[in-house]
Amino acid sequence: MTLKQKYDYIVDYFEEHQPDVASELHYQDAFQLLVATILAAQCTDKRVNMVTPALFKAYPTPESMSKATVPELLAYISSVSYPNSKADHLSKMSRLLVERFGGEVPDTMEGLTQLAGGGRKTANVVLAFAFGKAAMPVDTHVFRVSHRLGLVKNAPTPEAVERQLSDHFPEEYISKAHHWLLLHGRYICTARKPKCTECPLTTICTEFKKSKH
Repeated sequence: MTLKQKYDYIVDYFEEHQPDVASELHYQDAFQLLVATILAAQCTDKRVNMVTPALFKAYPTPESMSKATVPELLAYISSVSYPNSKADHLSKMSRLLVERFGGEVPDTMEGLTQLAGGGRKTANVVLAFAFGKAAMPVDTHVFRVSHRLGLVKNAPTPEAVERQLSDHFPEEYISKAHHWLLLHGRYICTARKPKCTECPLTTICTEFKKSKH
């Protein structure tokens, strides 16, 4: 099976079985998505969704959040992972949004990566799902599944994986494919005990074929 056939197989399978996929984070606009994505680093979406309603009610805009102190923000997000650093990130990010971008979330990689707590993966999430751009966020799930399936080669970094996936998936499926791979990694191709007996992709999976020899 060629690499192109693998990518075609994945698109065909998921378009048939999971045609409507979306982020499991709850948000209403680009600012909320940016905040939720920063909070979701090394934390479950479920936990983030538990804290963001009260946070967004208290600070619905970059302007309002920029006026909050770090301890005030911390009070709302204390149950997420690394709450102290994330409260600091939110404080700095919201101030930068106001000072550099007039309170508007930028729609470019360059702009988004200037914001505190917003690395390349966070920027790609916002570009893809707030602005509808062809962007491929690579988290631990996407990274793991891409390597196990054999979709990438010599790709030791998330950015290398991002480049290869973006090069091989048709442009209209790039953002959707992020969700397909992420959810597959979250629920089927898990890190410690992948559920290969439940996996519909074993026929194209490099790692599965290795384990059978």
